Amino acid sequence: MTTDGRSLRQIVATTDVHSAFDNAVPFLTRLHSLRPTSLIVDCGDFFEGSGYYRLARGTIEREILLKLYDVLAPGNHGWLHHFEPDLHRRTICANAVDVDTGDALFRRLYIADIDGRRVGVTAVIGQQAFHSIPAAQRTGHCVTDPLQSLREVILAHHHEVDSWVLLSHSGFDEDRKLAAACPFLDVVFAGHCHSDQYGPVRVDGTLVVKGRELADGYAIATPVGTGWGAGTAAFPNRAPGVIRTELAGLHSRIADVKQQMAGVLGPLRPAYRHQSLDRHSLLVDLTARLRTALGADAVILNETALRAVPLGDTLTRGDLLSVEPFANQLVHAHVPEPARSDLPGLLSQLTTQTGPLVAAPEPLPDAITTVLTTDYLADTYLGGRTYEAGLRLDQAVKHVLTAPDTVEGGR
Repeated sequence: MTTDGRSLRQIVATTDVHSAFDNAVPFLTRLHSLRPTSLIVDCGDFFEGSGYYRLARGTIEREILLKLYDVLAPGNHGWLHHFEPDLHRRTICANAVDVDTGDALFRRLYIADIDGRRVGVTAVIGQQAFHSIPAAQRTGHCVTDPLQSLREVILAHHHEVDSWVLLSHSGFDEDRKLAAACPFLDVVFAGHCHSDQYGPVRVDGTLVVKGRELADGYAIATPVGTGWGAGTAAFPNRAPGVIRTELAGLHSRIADVKQQMAGVLGPLRPAYRHQSLDRHSLLVDLTARLRTALGADAVILNETALRAVPLGDTLTRGDLLSVEPFANQLVHAHVPEPARSDLPGLLSQLTTQTGPLVAAPEPLPDAITTVLTTDYLADTYLGGRTYEAGLRLDQAVKHVLTAPDTVEGGR
């Protein structure tokens, strides 16, 4: 079997690209050169995470996926994009279903011939990843147990394929557990976790491997004898001398957005210059200022709302949209009634679900009823907002990062 007239010998997988297109030309060129002999797949979170997404509204990502990729797994970022008709046709997931009917939200299986071997490719999204999707985006959707869903797919289609490959948006540690429980899997391409675990790691007879995030690299799996081999590779650091005609339009659109992001918003405060941003330190400063400026009883923010990006002398529009890429709004929210008598328990629960938190004051005062936070935390974990604060998180971050005499401008 061929795919679009191609003769496939291997599978190439990216993950957690997060709209990181500063090095887009070598990234795109390498995928284009691999495509004639490779099934190109992505393990989720291709969208969101930089100014390219914020300014171009997902159009760049969509074109890349449709031009270069064959199979997509949905991630928690960009979830709704996978329901767009063209992308939906390329998306697979075994355990995402409709709440009311139990029907699969996506196709469960893709079959391709890889070097003469019929390979079944399926995907799952982990429970933690799914529940971190903003609540409004997953209304009417739910996920079933990944292990049970995989077993159901295997039982239904075991007679159709020779090898099984999983695209997982669950995290490397979770994928090792899945591999141990699913000996029928030959390769697991991991995603979701931003860690230094890449593999390949062999779990009994299954290889678990992950490409580098943020368009830095990819994972690759190839039939070897009766089994499989797997490894990782980096995208080139330099762009080729000549841009392929098929990619010229994409390159031009990316360059246009990059130019928009070059605008300078102001000089950075000395404490933040010439270093990678320390999210925790920034949020300690920010929560204290917000509590005073907006008269909130308490402020709770999660570190994962921000990105640790390298900074120079000045703050550019691109820097700001990379530090806070998700367009969070600041809102006032109710503390859920049961949690008011156990605020440390609430913070512990939120930390488990969202990652490290910074709160002000520390410790939180007893029996507070409202907090200032992001719309994401309010709507997803705190039962909804009471009213908006009239300020975006990126605007607040800009005021903390830049010198006090900075003239207001840009986003």
